[in-house]
Amino acid sequence: MKLSALAWQNTPWGKANAGQWRYALRNAIAMCLALTIAYYLNLDEPYWAMTSAAVVSFPTVGGVVSKSLGRVAGSLIGAMASLIIAGNTLNDPWLFTFAMAAWLALCTWSSSHFQNNVAYAFMLAGYTAAIIAFPMVNTVETTQLWDITQARVCEVIVGILCGGFMMMVLPSTSDGTTLLSALRNMHARLLEHASMLWKPETTDAIRMAHEGVIGQILTMNLLRIQAFWSHYRFRRQNNLLNYLIHQQLRLTSVISGLRRMLMNWPDPPENLWPVLEALIKELAREDTHKYHIARLLQQIAPGVDDDYRYQAFWHRLRYFCWLYLNSSRWLRELENATPVSELEPPKTPPLARHTDNTEALWSAVRTFCVITVTGAWCISTQWDGGSGALSLAAISCVLYSSVASPLNSLTLLMRTLLWLSLFSFLVKFGLMVQITDLWQFLIFLLPLLATMQLLKLQQPKLAGLWGQLIVFMGSFIAVTNPPVYDFADFLNDNLAKVIGVGLSWVAFSILRPGSDTRKSRRHIRALRRGFVDQLSRKPVHTENQFESLAYHHISQLSNSKDETARRWLLRWGVVLLNCSHVVWQLRSWETRSDPLSQVRDVCIHTLRDVMSERGVQQRSLAATLQELQKMSDTLAHHHNADARELAGIIWRLYCSLSQLEQAPPAGTLAGSH
Repeated sequence: MKLSALAWQNTPWGKANAGQWRYALRNAIAMCLALTIAYYLNLDEPYWAMTSAAVVSFPTVGGVVSKSLGRVAGSLIGAMASLIIAGNTLNDPWLFTFAMAAWLALCTWSSSHFQNNVAYAFMLAGYTAAIIAFPMVNTVETTQLWDITQARVCEVIVGILCGGFMMMVLPSTSDGTTLLSALRNMHARLLEHASMLWKPETTDAIRMAHEGVIGQILTMNLLRIQAFWSHYRFRRQNNLLNYLIHQQLRLTSVISGLRRMLMNWPDPPENLWPVLEALIKELAREDTHKYHIARLLQQIAPGVDDDYRYQAFWHRLRYFCWLYLNSSRWLRELENATPVSELEPPKTPPLARHTDNTEALWSAVRTFCVITVTGAWCISTQWDGGSGALSLAAISCVLYSSVASPLNSLTLLMRTLLWLSLFSFLVKFGLMVQITDLWQFLIFLLPLLATMQLLKLQQPKLAGLWGQLIVFMGSFIAVTNPPVYDFADFLNDNLAKVIGVGLSWVAFSILRPGSDTRKSRRHIRALRRGFVDQLSRKPVHTENQFESLAYHHISQLSNSKDETARRWLLRWGVVLLNCSHVVWQLRSWETRSDPLSQVRDVCIHTLRDVMSERGVQQRSLAATLQELQKMSDTLAHHHNADARELAGIIWRLYCSLSQLEQAPPAGTLAGSH
């Protein structure tokens, strides 16, 4: 071991910057303050207040507020559920077990249908009821049910209030600053993305970059929610923030559509590529003007007699430039807005999302089975620590049903609990037995928590482990008033917690979540179903909503290691999205009763024969592509300028649909992709 490793600058405290110290001290003091207040209020298990403060230790104000609201709402709902269930079923252990299993299954299913703090509230409603109700199995008086429930809710609220108080004392970086910076960075990255995709080559790096851009844009929706709760200025501009996120999704779609046109354009002009590079550089400038962009576009403007492909590409490229400039203008107005500024962008709906009902129902069944089996085992063995096993099993099932790799998360949690068992034994029976007042223990606890918070920030690969150590440490040390030092109860309780997580791990191994291949198939079927709806006369989703919905589907497998499932989901999403944009453009064509309108109607009608929810009809696809090409060539020689414009739009549809020639036929096993 080198002596330089012991130098101050190499320690967690020496390496920490001001922001990391502020975060660590804020959360460590909040946890100690919550423990102290709950202890002196004579709440029977004050360590739950410490745990509650740890759970809401978000790095930003908006995150703390939104998570706290979800935790308060979930805790209150869970407390009421535990009172109702325990108050009516405690005399019958089996009825109590089935009732709790059903409630936890309902909360697991419900949390899958929402996002962010609403989903978190349903999770809390589930395992708060478990934490309150399962230790009540030996309670015989009804008044004790109310006292225990009241104490748990008070401990949760004390922890949340302490976390909020410390956020005011040691505030963090503004959520709004983070969001504006993310929007600006993504706005610039879209130009880099365009430069990559418009090159005439196909690599895995392009596909991964496209997935990365989509994921980052959708992640900004979480930043928007946090900013919404952090300051009323961003609540006033919430519609503009929604609009900007939708605009960035639209820019991503246009970039992809232009790529498909370039890939299907047999003879683009030689000066196209230098002008594209010049356009990207000009758009990246802060002081660019629409006139400068127009001059560059004029250099490659098609003539009256030029190919319809040339005209279609140029019009779509001009649309991209105006769209980008419009987003730049709104972004500048947002950055320069005062708290009383009133900005009125076009009304934009929130990002659409889809719930995988099959996976949600399967998770609910798994939770019900785990709680029922664990409860049956505890009833048959009459084990005193059974309530601890049931509580941890409930927390594990509800919390990890929505993560991408639950087995890895549960394995990490088991490692955490084993480390905490050893650590809490040393602290409880080596240190705590020798002290006589809480303040003496806090002298040890505060620097310990601050150091763990610093390590969580400085070791990203171990951040999950350090976070779980911080959250669960309070329940293992179990500071109570008066303190209890019973080694048998301590060992029994820790063993129960490890067994509870172990039973959940077994359940996730047997009742495994759907494979990425199956998930990909379900998302692709949902995309097809949504696209078929886009072809109807009155679609359920607008163009913006279907766009965000398609990107939501694509992002669901962004962390998957199944390359085939990810590739096909991305391909289907991009193809159907590009087709939907053409459909909406065709739909907005002049509603005239001339032959051009009839051609437009024929184009939309032919798409209905190409695809169903089950997949692509390859014969119909081949016939449709042939018909679209024939229409484009025919309209290109029409004397009417509108006809030549329509020829370009139909060619765009041809470019998007041509990718589906690689898709397996409908009805085959591979056709699910």
